[in-house]
Parts: sequence; structure tokens; C-alpha cells
Amino acid sequence: MKINKFYTLLISCLFIAINLFAQHEGSAGTNDQLQRLIEGNKRFAASKAEHINQSEERRIELAKGQKPFAVVVTCSDSRVPPEIIFDQGLGDIFVIRTAGNIVDDIGLGSIEYAVEHLGVRLIVVLGHEKCGAVDAAVKSGHAEGHIQNLIDAIRPIVEKEKKNKGDLLDNSVKANVLMVVKKLNSSEPILKEFVHEKKLTIVGARYDLDDGVVTILQ
Repeated sequence: MKINKFYTLLISCLFIAINLFAQHEGSAGTNDQLQRLIEGNKRFAASKAEHINQSEERRIELAKGQKPFAVVVTCSDSRVPPEIIFDQGLGDIFVIRTAGNIVDDIGLGSIEYAVEHLGVRLIVVLGHEKCGAVDAAVKSGHAEGHIQNLIDAIRPIVEKEKKNKGDLLDNSVKANVLMVVKKLNSSEPILKEFVHEKKLTIVGARYDLDDGVVTILQ
């Protein structure tokens, strides 16, 4: 009887140890992936981009399938191409782009696909300096067509930021990024579960148009 209790306790300890190890490995892997993006951005900002993974061999390799190491959710602004500012190549990052880096159900489905089916464990939500979509919401203007939907999505963030000191536009850009991060962290059923199990990390960041530097916000 005592032997059975001993083995039961031993097995329980083993399961706990394996789980902690897996969490540590997942966290370490995510840190490596984020560092890979940061290092790439440093090269780009210093005009020392290596233009990696853009060869014929890389194209042929990717024809068999993709295995991106990160998802980048960012603005459609032509000045913010993720592959370039992070100095990455073909097949490295899975990119979702909309004006104001707003994520709707279609965007969520795309992100879920990358996480659940492609094995991505890092999502970066990237806003940028002088974002036109956020600026339109700050100015509270009316826009024709579906552009108004973007303004309406961002305006509540702007209204909250009016209470804070500092530049309203830049504060709103950052707050908008963090709002999307929060939305992704709580998105059910897939993303929230991956986050809860420490299999997915979601961070916010801001890109500076002038110096090309990406700053991690969270």
C-alpha cells in the first residue's frame, strides 16, 4: 500500500515537472522569436539589413509548406512593411494588415489559423507613428463609405486618451495597440486557450517612421 502511494506521488511529481519544463521551453522559445524580430529591426534601423531568406533555394523550400515563427498584426500603411522593418524573408512571418491595425472576425480567423495550424507561438501587434486611421479618429471627422467603420472602431480609444497628458495622437496609437493585444488575449475559443496554457505570447509594439525603430510596449 505504501509502495503504491509512493509511486502515485512520484508520477504526480513527474507530471508537474514535465508541465513546468514545457512552459519554460515555450517561454524561452517565444523570447527567442521576439529577439529575432528585435535584432532584425536593429539591422534595418542601422541600414545594415541582411535581406535573409530571399534566395531561390528558400522559394523552393517554401513551396513544400510554410512554418512562420511569428504573426505580425499591423497597419496597411505603405511605410510599415513588416518583412522589411524586421529584416525578415520569405516564409518568416505571417502578416495581417488593416488600416489602424484593427482586427475583425476575418483577421481573427487568419490569426487562429497561424496559431493552431502553423504552430506560431508569438503575435506582435504593431502600431506606428502618425497613423492616419488613428488621426482620423482623433479629428472626429466623417468619412465616406466603409472608412467610417475604421474611425468608429478607434474613436472610443481616443475618447479615453483625452483624459491623459501628452500627445493625443501618439497616446491613442499606443492605446489602440494595447486594445488589440487585450482583444487577442481574450479571444475565444482558440487564442485565449493557447495564452492560458502558455503556448502563445502576444505583445504590442510601436514603429517610429523617422528612425525606423520598433519599441515594445508590453
